[in-house]
Amino acid sequence: MAELKDIVYKVSLTSSYGNMHVEVSNLCFDSRKVTPGTLFVAVRGTQSDGHVYIEKAVAQGAVAVVCEKLPEMISETVTYVTVKNSAHALGVMAANFHNNPSDKLKLTGVTGTNGKTTTATLLFQLFTKLGYAVGLISTVENRINDTIVPSTHTTPDPIQLNALLQRMVEAGCSHVFMEVSSHAVDQERIAGLKFAGAIFTNITHDHLDYHKTFENYIKAKKKYFDDLNSDAFALVNADDKRGMVMLQNTRAAKHTFGLKKMVDFKGKIITNSIEGLELEIGGKNVWFKMIGDFNAYNLLGVYGAAVLLGEDSEEVLTQLSSLKGAPGRFELVMPGSKFTAIVDYAHTPDALKNVLETIAQFRTGNEQVITVVGCGGNRDKTKRPLMASIACRFSDKVVLTSDNPRDEDPMEIIREMQTGVTPTETRKTLVMSDREEAIKTACMMAKDHDIILVAGKGHEDYQEIKGVKYPFDDREVVARMIKLMTH
Repeated sequence: MAELKDIVYKVSLTSSYGNMHVEVSNLCFDSRKVTPGTLFVAVRGTQSDGHVYIEKAVAQGAVAVVCEKLPEMISETVTYVTVKNSAHALGVMAANFHNNPSDKLKLTGVTGTNGKTTTATLLFQLFTKLGYAVGLISTVENRINDTIVPSTHTTPDPIQLNALLQRMVEAGCSHVFMEVSSHAVDQERIAGLKFAGAIFTNITHDHLDYHKTFENYIKAKKKYFDDLNSDAFALVNADDKRGMVMLQNTRAAKHTFGLKKMVDFKGKIITNSIEGLELEIGGKNVWFKMIGDFNAYNLLGVYGAAVLLGEDSEEVLTQLSSLKGAPGRFELVMPGSKFTAIVDYAHTPDALKNVLETIAQFRTGNEQVITVVGCGGNRDKTKRPLMASIACRFSDKVVLTSDNPRDEDPMEIIREMQTGVTPTETRKTLVMSDREEAIKTACMMAKDHDIILVAGKGHEDYQEIKGVKYPFDDREVVARMIKLMTH
């Protein structure tokens, strides 16, 4: 329970009508969840406008309403508060309602097109090894120390997010590492949070179904850095051409990492093999269990953030060298089999290119690379031909299949992917809309020492078709086939 005046603290109000001392027992922006004593926030969303549901919320017992425009019907028993941007106000109020948990934590956010999950997961694992109680908010899972909390969005809504952060405070967490998606910034889901630091991994074309233009996508990422406080740090990949753009207007302390330029946290690749990476960092050569140039950047970002959070650089490198990274990110399935099978979450053109370029570095020349790839339904359509084109360019054989088709016809998605395949490349391309059959076929085609990449879903243990999530795990299908073929 909290008084309305305390919940709207730090919110820019344009007007208020009624009792600001009214007691509020619940905060929500979904009218279906309104119970007596609720403060209802009318948010203009991508699917619907909360202002349409104000009267319904009042009828269900809302004692106060925050909105951008007053409804025609005003109830004398309800307090109405108007604001310029109710999505932003919701973030600030959610933080206030849950006693501003981010003020009591060292909260570090990771943003970028690729590498968010790996970076956040490595930081969680590292700080756990360093002896801290730690929270994680990521695409794969949310964690409070050893407790797993199911994850539905990369970044939860402000109410869920602050409730989760409050649970982390109560569990004694000192540090929390979270992925910050461009959607979350644009939709003000992180409004009201206090960040100790922010990390930028990279930016490539993605989410244009939502942002419409690449410039809008960059602006959303940049806004996160623009809004940081002066006591936070901003750590960016300077080798990405948009890295320094992120630092232009930030008040935070500016820091850089990279492999190519003069930066604060510099790395150099000594060895890059299917067994792992040897990097020179801070004048020391360190062996890591992770694979590929892209992971060299992830490791540098993690190292830099840990040092900026006050940890000893040598201890950080020692602990970091023992970590494995995030599930479904360049994950080897049953190593030592007759062929090498890799499952990766790569679902953007750049991520797929990174993975396939990494695989190319390990080839001795005789083995085939067989890639299984699809594209998600109800998502950015512009990347579909690009994904198929990249798969064909870097592979000897390609199986185009379904990913999470959602509400779209899988064959229609595949047809759009095929527009990126040249007539010559068609000869090495198979089409199989059933993902399980596609993976099985790739395994059957593989000879000794060949490399199979199953891309797009990574850690996911479901396939979403027409609003239903069916159990499905790429890693399980691959493992089952390897066992079948070795007996």
